[in-house]
Amino acid sequence: MSDREIHWWSTIETAQRIAAKEVSSREVLEHMIDRADRLDGSINAIIQHDLDRARATADAADAAIAAGQPLGPLHGVPMTVKDSFQTEGCITTSGASELANFIPLEDADPVARLRDAGAVIWGKTNLPIWAGDIQSYNEVYGTTLNPFNPDRTCGGSSGGSAASLAMGFTSLEVGSDIGGSIRVPAHYSGVVGHKPSFGIVPSHGQIPGMPGTLSQADIAVAGPMARHVDDLELAMDILTGPDRWNAPGWSVDLPAPRKEAAGDLRVAAWIDDPSYPVDSDTKRVLTDLARTLTGAGVSVDTGARPGFTLEKAVDVFQRLLYAALSGGHPREKLDHMAADSSDTPLGNVKRNTAMRHRDWLSNHERRLQIRKQWEEFFHDFDIMLMPVQPRDAIEHDHSEPQFDRTVMIDGVQRPYTDLFTWIGPAGVAYLPATVVPVGMSSAGLPIGVQIVAPYLEDRTALHFAKLVSELCGGCPRPAAAG
Repeated sequence: MSDREIHWWSTIETAQRIAAKEVSSREVLEHMIDRADRLDGSINAIIQHDLDRARATADAADAAIAAGQPLGPLHGVPMTVKDSFQTEGCITTSGASELANFIPLEDADPVARLRDAGAVIWGKTNLPIWAGDIQSYNEVYGTTLNPFNPDRTCGGSSGGSAASLAMGFTSLEVGSDIGGSIRVPAHYSGVVGHKPSFGIVPSHGQIPGMPGTLSQADIAVAGPMARHVDDLELAMDILTGPDRWNAPGWSVDLPAPRKEAAGDLRVAAWIDDPSYPVDSDTKRVLTDLARTLTGAGVSVDTGARPGFTLEKAVDVFQRLLYAALSGGHPREKLDHMAADSSDTPLGNVKRNTAMRHRDWLSNHERRLQIRKQWEEFFHDFDIMLMPVQPRDAIEHDHSEPQFDRTVMIDGVQRPYTDLFTWIGPAGVAYLPATVVPVGMSSAGLPIGVQIVAPYLEDRTALHFAKLVSELCGGCPRPAAAG
């Protein structure tokens, strides 16, 4: 790699070179801006700019280095941020026309933490309206395309984040995940992403809810995306901590990886399941991964399972997921949803969105039973490998209503909701999951794997993800990125 291929440097390398005065923060920033100006027209990943402030911040970062001042871990590193996170002084819409001119007065908590660490935030990246789909399109900014194939989606809801990384417009992003919104775009666009354990990364200031909302939705998390797992680890060190309510008395001290040597880790692989089958490309790539790991001295058990079925976990996950998304609906609409008795994917979504609290409590107990079964499973294993999706990136489909859509999986027409299945077992149980690309489909699209670890053992998932990424060659580069 040429020293001038700044766009492919890792976040850590960029910060080190800026601190060593090998390159200035301003030079890196201008390089990234120029690259996006030249290449993003065919992708539409970056939809807002904050260039005047970014340039002033980069110049201040360079002056601080010249003055010998203390530096943060991201000092002078330019980056883009998902447009669901409020950024002080810069339009933040979450893809909603109602917020097309909304300029926040303060940063969302993850954005503030990144700035405090020295990051120079210069652009916002696209997403679906209200971060509510696994495709990234909206009426405000249009559609973001997959860098590997413009006929396919880059994923969602952190799709612009993933596309920005894949194209080399940024080395670090912050995404959010309630229904796979970090994991799916990482899988579709060939980058790495980490869904943290629930509750360890405060995300106050993300939209939705509406600006001013102080609550955090069940299952929802914020977490980093990058092209290098080391950068995910660095970002987790910055983002992890107590929220505004618990900061006076709580701290977060995540345990070290369970084992240092990969060969000492006990790994299981849940590659396929008859209730929600994956396609032949996905099965081939993940089976090859298991063989590669075995060849590297890692013991992989492809038959071990926790004490619940995938079907049960998906059912509980989808019930609680849609209940968690109910907050923005008026009472009259929820009553109308609750009355829908149709036996269709959309009917199920409506009823779960309108769930009564007593029903939520019942499903929450079912969730806790799943968490306990995961806990027992992780007495015998350290890692579970799982598909992210049952297939590679889907074709664009913006038809409404969303949950009447269908997808093709190995030539079989399946409900759109089948795309929300394999992300369920980790999501509903609040578990950490790191996604890294591990191969390509026959259509030339990336395929990733979920590396799931026990609750609060994010460092175990990330540690193992580094081994997997090294064995599989890291993140592929799309031809569109030059």
